Amino acid sequence: MDALSTKSLTLGYGEENIISQLDLSIPKGEITVFIGSNGCGKSTLLRSLARLLKPQEGSIVLDGNDISSMSTKKVARKLAILPQAPVSPEGLTVLQLVKQGRYPYQNWFKQWSEQDESAIHSALEATGMLEYADRKVDSLSGGQRQRAWIAMTLAQDTDIILLDEPTTYLDMTHQIDILDLLYDLNEKDNRTIVMVLHDLNLACRYADHIVAIHDKKIYKQGDPDTIITPDLVNAVFGLRCQVTCDPICGTPLCVPFSKGRHVKGVNNHVKTVNI
Repeated sequence: MDALSTKSLTLGYGEENIISQLDLSIPKGEITVFIGSNGCGKSTLLRSLARLLKPQEGSIVLDGNDISSMSTKKVARKLAILPQAPVSPEGLTVLQLVKQGRYPYQNWFKQWSEQDESAIHSALEATGMLEYADRKVDSLSGGQRQRAWIAMTLAQDTDIILLDEPTTYLDMTHQIDILDLLYDLNEKDNRTIVMVLHDLNLACRYADHIVAIHDKKIYKQGDPDTIITPDLVNAVFGLRCQVTCDPICGTPLCVPFSKGRHVKGVNNHVKTVNI
């Protein structure tokens, strides 16, 4: 069963098409990662899935319904999106930020409840942010801020979470922390995670399903072991590489050809192979 799907989706800005006639299925309960070169439309596609960008043609289907026919609050109860490098209002505390995730459940007849409090506490606990609840968001480190935003997204309590480059501006340690957190959410809660990632090797480590976007359409999609080859990397990114096996996870590992320093005696002309 698909969590989200598109039918003949065309996206763009003004007269410029970014995505053309795209048919896409997002597997339910899996981690899907969009990959592709800069400007290929990954973020545009993600925004359209969250109904932040109106399609020029085609439709997006959520739980069997055209997303354009659903109310904003109904959509927000089913999927949450974390945009790239979000910025919070100055002086806002972590707790105040995370509370914003409960907006879809508030109305004139239903004010703040024990269920809201429980959702906030669970989100802070899952992201390791309980001890920072009273800290101002703008006083936190990059990794802590990203965790705070993810906590807000979790407080929205949706089965589908969309994230646009959640590891942007983070050092290697915090990148792994964030991706491990998302992996755990998928494993423990069976949440459907859809991400845009630039690091192809991290995408291969964490994704169940990879969608490679090139030339306004899907170039190839499937599990990393099947689709990540030197030919795909060259076609999608214009990069020559060797694809070998990640010694830690056993997933595809792309090693690009470059003019970097080499160890003497090592054969630098390695044959490009598939795994």
